[in-house]
Amino acid sequence: MKYSEMKVNDIYKEKFVATDEKVRTFAATSGDNNPLHLDDEFAKKTIFKQRIAHGMLVASFISKVLGRDFPGDGTIYMQQEVKFTKPVYINEEVEVEVEVLEKRDDKKIIKLRTDVFNSKGDKVVKGNATVMKPE
Repeated sequence: MKYSEMKVNDIYKEKFVATDEKVRTFAATSGDNNPLHLDDEFAKKTIFKQRIAHGMLVASFISKVLGRDFPGDGTIYMQQEVKFTKPVYINEEVEVEVEVLEKRDDKKIIKLRTDVFNSKGDKVVKGNATVMKPE
């Protein structure tokens, strides 16, 4: 999508699943081998009672949306704020919702709301991003 096509209040949504494979691949890539993410027996003894996805894995779904879909190819990621509000469990579906909040035409900078919701509609990640979208 071109910068000129984006309007304030435009919203884009995309669904993802935090699969066991994605969690294990993220752990291997990042080095975050916390047993809360990888070990069922360990996770049963935690407040979550089961394994959860890495928060940063869930946040990476936002990166995929911004870099490939909305705004898309050529987007330059400048800043991301995230607050993790609820856990995402293994094989849970989540939906990334991105909304255009502001546009700065002189530098083609866009401020975005970048929230993630679980299938119950609960916000699991609250965020904002700043990107540049040269045309």
